[in-house]
Amino acid sequence: MKKHRIIIPGILFLSILFASTLKLSAQESAARIKGLYDKDIMEKTPIPYSHLREADVMWSKKIWRVIDLRKKMNQPLYFPIDPIGDRVNLIHIILAEIKSGTVNAYDADVGDDMTVKITQADIDRKMGAESDSTSIQIAPGVYRDTIIVNEPSPEDVKQIHIQEEWFFDKKHSRMDVRILGIMPIRHYYDSELGEFKKSRICWIYYPDFRNTFANHEIFNSNNDAHRISFDDFFIQRRFSSTIIAESNVYNNRQISDYETGKDALIEAQRIKEWLFNFEHDLWEY
Repeated sequence: MKKHRIIIPGILFLSILFASTLKLSAQESAARIKGLYDKDIMEKTPIPYSHLREADVMWSKKIWRVIDLRKKMNQPLYFPIDPIGDRVNLIHIILAEIKSGTVNAYDADVGDDMTVKITQADIDRKMGAESDSTSIQIAPGVYRDTIIVNEPSPEDVKQIHIQEEWFFDKKHSRMDVRILGIMPIRHYYDSELGEFKKSRICWIYYPDFRNTFANHEIFNSNNDAHRISFDDFFIQRRFSSTIIAESNVYNNRQISDYETGKDALIEAQRIKEWLFNFEHDLWEY
């Protein structure tokens, strides 16, 4: 009898524990995004760079490019404007990672060296999160000052600048390129000045964001089951871009400082062809 008294409460306890576990598992399953299978993108790690020593770099050149997110080829970086399930765009990933405090962002107004850190408050301000004071009429002839707080506007980021370095690695006998930094550019309308303006938000050091980019899928219009990560998108250079500057003696001036319109596009093409010809000439005998 004593054994039965011990066994029966034990069975009841195990039954309650098993039922609670099933209920908790069902709740967790309901919280996940519903689909045919569970994706393991969150466990993905970026492909590591090959080790590079200073002595291995025989030649290098810094290049600055602009990626227009309105171009069809670059739209996967811009859409969706608001997160849809597991889909988020590039600027949301960058802003969320900066806000988490795990990585640093750098002041783009100081320079392109990524040495001066920028605060979260300054980033929010550049993204349009400012407080405006306005007068509202609450009765005939009676007005009251009201403060309107504007939220950040990630959808205003229509371009990004990337800073990259081309180099020849004599150890592996190859020409290679690595992205050093990304800078979002916000396009907005200034109601006070009555004109459209651009704002350089901040520089981010690309290697610091590789793990985050590798854990987020970018949309593939041809196959939902085969989406690459944002890191793959940049490493495989699937974007469309235009060269806007190369390292030079004139304080690294941009092409727009000495050429405009069609001439600027011709100069950008000249730099692109020079890089191609330089690599080609390395293998001429």
